[in-house]
Amino acid sequence: MRLNRYLATCGVASRRAAEALITAGRVRINGAVVTELATFVKPGEDRVEVDGAEVAPEADRVYLLLHKPAGTITTAMDPQRRPTVMSLVPSRPRVFPVGRLDQDTTGVLLLTNDGTLAHRLLHPRYKVDKEYVAVVEGPVAEDALDSLRRGVLLEGEERPTAPAEVTVLHRGSGRTRLRIVIREGRKRQVRNMLDAVGHPVIELARLRFGPVELGDLEPGAHRPLTAEELAALRREVQDSRPSRQRPRPGRNTPDASSES
Repeated sequence: MRLNRYLATCGVASRRAAEALITAGRVRINGAVVTELATFVKPGEDRVEVDGAEVAPEADRVYLLLHKPAGTITTAMDPQRRPTVMSLVPSRPRVFPVGRLDQDTTGVLLLTNDGTLAHRLLHPRYKVDKEYVAVVEGPVAEDALDSLRRGVLLEGEERPTAPAEVTVLHRGSGRTRLRIVIREGRKRQVRNMLDAVGHPVIELARLRFGPVELGDLEPGAHRPLTAEELAALRREVQDSRPSRQRPRPGRNTPDASSES
């Protein structure tokens, strides 16, 4: 299929607008920038990206929920040959993680080949919330909880984190179990927030990404999102007012580094 037609089929732009994307060098096929309008693509075989985000026709789009187990890396390949989350999901059609979780963090990880939706879910404009349960060192005092709820300034950052929802679930001998909800996606955010108030993380699990909950999915297992879950995700990132310009996949995407 000719590239401009393929991009139109994916809903990226009209054929004429797709030609402008191609000539501007914003389209890659299998990692290589293409600028020739006569370029052809093999749907289902070639990886096509616009502004760094993979795109695919609506009929070929895949939306998965993975229960990420501890010890896996959220990346396609690892030079140290550690196990990656990609080994836990089908290789075709190719999908990519929506954001990242640390190697030792478990729980909800979404994977898709819908670059536009992934971009919006990660963009700070939409404030999609993520819910975690953290087991931390020591008894957490009220002043530390208040700091998390107000926002804390992390080392090397210029602005504090957005206020988090924090609830104490259990206080035990030498440790505390917390429920934390954040609406940002900074690098190692949950761990760094808890370090900043003096309570390093012992265990961390993400139970929910927006409306999608982990439920009873076993570690290492995955499943397709239900139609209801997908519709709810799209509502989370739906503009509340008409926009003159549709957000472009990959453009100004925030740092997709691990937020946990």
